[in-house]
Amino acid sequence: MKKKFKLEDLDCANCAAKMEEAIKKIPGVINASVNFLAQKMMIEAADEEFDSIVEKAVACISKVEPDCRVIL
Repeated sequence: MKKKFKLEDLDCANCAAKMEEAIKKIPGVINASVNFLAQKMMIEAADEEFDSIVEKAVACISKVEPDCRVIL
């Protein structure tokens, strides 16, 4: 499954790169990207694990930038 999410209050491109790297390291993630300019995140992962992977990705984003919100 591949899905895009809108991000709010993503403040810098460096933080977006850190988020992307952290999300790619989550077991089960096939591909991920965080686009600072578009304020969007894309996650591609196996269907059966997708919801738990999204929860872990949101946690990664909160660690890097606590003010950033993911619109689910």
